[in-house]
Amino acid sequence: MAIMNSEIAQRLKGIRLLSDVSVAEMAKVTGVTEEEYLKLENNETPLSVSILLDACAYLNISMTELLTGERARLHTYSFVKNGRGLSVDRSKAYKYENLAFNFVDRKVEPLLVTVEYNESPEIHLNTHQGQEFHYCLEGSFELQIGDHVVTVEEGDSAYFDSRQPHGMRALNGKCAKILVITI
Repeated sequence: MAIMNSEIAQRLKGIRLLSDVSVAEMAKVTGVTEEEYLKLENNETPLSVSILLDACAYLNISMTELLTGERARLHTYSFVKNGRGLSVDRSKAYKYENLAFNFVDRKVEPLLVTVEYNESPEIHLNTHQGQEFHYCLEGSFELQIGDHVVTVEEGDSAYFDSRQPHGMRALNGKCAKILVITI
């Protein structure tokens, strides 16, 4: 099931209003200006996973609730068939698929991230609360964490503090598939 960015933006605005949280408050929490935040809620700018994570933590809701409008229901285990995770149609550069969207009270967000190859050497950086683990399943990518840049190839992994500016880009003319676990 793919969720469109416009649905998430609309839901984020509704939850913020129901929670009596101001735009200024959400902008501060997500690390953007008020104008940038309003563009996110109005679906004029793609929502990054880092913004979604920070918004969920602040609004005390699960990622599943924000993405689908429903609560996760499974308590004992979650099984997701290949290609059947909850995917977010965010941008052409990244595809995110949540691999445990239906499990209640997750301690982590396991994501299958596909990074499309782009010739641009520029890496867009994000920050959010928590920590991340990246494991390269296919291809290779450059991972920037603060001022450090490492090349991650199949079988390599990285673990880092997500409050550090971080981002990635696929290498060698191919997309990269990465298991990303946010904590």
